[in-house]
Amino acid sequence: ILTGVLRHYATILMNSPPKPPRNPLEARERLSLLRGVNLRSNASAALSESSFESRKAYLASSFKNGVFLKDGPENRGKGQPNPMSDPAAMEGMMGAMKGNMMMMIPQTLIMSWINAFFAGYVILKLPFPLTIRFKSMMQSGVMTRDLDVRWVSSLSWYFLNLFGLQSVFIFVLGNDNAASQMTAQMSQMNPAANANPFGPGQDPDKLFLAEAENLEVAEHYSILNGIEERLLQSEHF
Repeated sequence: ILTGVLRHYATILMNSPPKPPRNPLEARERLSLLRGVNLRSNASAALSESSFESRKAYLASSFKNGVFLKDGPENRGKGQPNPMSDPAAMEGMMGAMKGNMMMMIPQTLIMSWINAFFAGYVILKLPFPLTIRFKSMMQSGVMTRDLDVRWVSSLSWYFLNLFGLQSVFIFVLGNDNAASQMTAQMSQMNPAANANPFGPGQDPDKLFLAEAENLEVAEHYSILNGIEERLLQSEHF
């Protein structure tokens, strides 16, 4: 837990704040992609089906035609500039590298320390039975076939704590903490979690086309659909 807390505050100190958009066109390009992600993820709870379909059709068509590109639709298909020549892109790459280093270096050091001093040790016995399929996961570093599956090796206990302490980190440091691996993975997978959804060297047009495909297959669903008929048909009415 202490290592995760130290990693969280070290990451905050090393990370640089995201650069704001340089002009209104760049701000519109960023927010338009986030608008499509939010419409696909959250609009069903607040919009009617007709409003959802009209917004979906408008955004999907605009994404395909390159309406929201900061350089205009006439520059679609052109290669992206070299990120090494863009100071903003270089700073973004350095920020991502710092975050990966702060995540990997402490884990590598702790795992190497445990593997060097406690290799082959079993440290606890689980109070519930397990099948033989859990043997490789619970007894990493212990090469015995006859040992009960409920015994846990030191290296396996480290990995179990590494992924099992996410709730503790969220409780102590909050939801947006740098100590949680799940938070880091979700922020990479979800563009809406980042201030700038476009990473260094990424083509905005390709991201818009991918989001247009996601919007086309999105369907409106609300728990309030047909609520009047269900209420009238209920036996308690």
